[in-house]
Amino acid sequence: MKGPILRAFLGSLAAILAVPALALASSAKPRVLVIHYALEVNPVTSSYVDHQLHRAENGHYNAAVIVLDTPGGLSESMRKIVKTEVALRIPVIVYVSPQGSRAASAGVWITEAADIAAMAPQTNIGSSTPISSSGQNIDTDLRRKVINDAVASLKSLMRYHHRNASWAALAVRKASNLPEYEAKRQNVVDVLAPTLPALLDKIDGRKTVGKGFVLHTAGAELTDVHPGFFTRLLNALIDPNLIPLLFLAGLAGIGFEIFHPGVVLPGALGAVSLLLALFGFSVLPISWAGLALILLGAALLVIDAHVVTHGALSVSGLISLVVGSLLLFHNAPAPYHVNTPLVITFAAVIGMFWAFAITKAVQIRRRPVSVGPQTIVGEVGEARQDDLVFVHGELWRARAADGEPLRPGEQIRVSGVDPELVLEVEHVAATADG
Repeated sequence: MKGPILRAFLGSLAAILAVPALALASSAKPRVLVIHYALEVNPVTSSYVDHQLHRAENGHYNAAVIVLDTPGGLSESMRKIVKTEVALRIPVIVYVSPQGSRAASAGVWITEAADIAAMAPQTNIGSSTPISSSGQNIDTDLRRKVINDAVASLKSLMRYHHRNASWAALAVRKASNLPEYEAKRQNVVDVLAPTLPALLDKIDGRKTVGKGFVLHTAGAELTDVHPGFFTRLLNALIDPNLIPLLFLAGLAGIGFEIFHPGVVLPGALGAVSLLLALFGFSVLPISWAGLALILLGAALLVIDAHVVTHGALSVSGLISLVVGSLLLFHNAPAPYHVNTPLVITFAAVIGMFWAFAITKAVQIRRRPVSVGPQTIVGEVGEARQDDLVFVHGELWRARAADGEPLRPGEQIRVSGVDPELVLEVEHVAATADG
């Protein structure tokens, strides 16, 4: 009798203790990871987004939100982010925000790959036409190939999420760009919301199209993440206006160290600059012709410092540097265009510095020798025994220019110095008689 009573008592106690635990679990706030992304799309920033998306998945967040504001970027980096969004096992929400933000070019794909695409007031989306680095449309067969591929991939994403797939062709072929209210009306995005908390409350309980996630986001606990210092530093270092400067600084520093060994600092700084430039070259698609022109320009400047060309090589070198810098990222997309006025200004500054440096070098070359054995020429001294002469407080080996022996105590004048540092001297008396 005691056994059944004891089991019943323990069972009731367990049930009583389980009720608060279940109530606590049901009342726990949902968690949302908010990934702030206000940068260009490139390998550096795509790694940041991928890492945070996987963090949200592995951390069992209820959803991941990408707060997006981007001008676009590299297609391969964009595809990496899109693949991660599509494969993630938790809901992904892309929210074009804050006000004034945009999802342009590659940002359109990132938005349309999300389970929920949302926009804040006074934002826009679109302008996804592939263009060359000069800002012109890609021509002929290459244009058709690139554009058809872009249209197909964007259509696929939009159709999968039951959005207006016909707009994909307009965005890519016609560079269509829509404000938030028009994007919602044309079913390009799913939701409009003034703030992120309002968005999460609005979509709570909604079942996403495609993966079929049921969203639990109302009153969620938000964990905000921003690009760290290292990510921002690397992103700044791949600025197309900075990479050629780092490359030239690296060459100059290493060159200085080669010709002046032991100084150390220029060589060390040059090596760091060159490595940073090579990192930029590995991230952005470069033109080898542009790189060759930059190297040629640097070589011409150095040659002109050693050959008298009256500045012709320097002018050619500066032109080569400008053209090479403009061509260097010819294959990069719009966010990575080189600033032409900046490049020309930089070349003008180098030209003025180089003209000043070469002028000073020529002046120094034309100065009379002020140090070394040659400075003793013309000095008067006194002959000593054993073919030695005392000149300028020093004893030198010497020989008479006329072949006559030198007599101790005789006054002599130095007329030259041979490579073996033996003085050629003249008899002062003989000089006077002549």
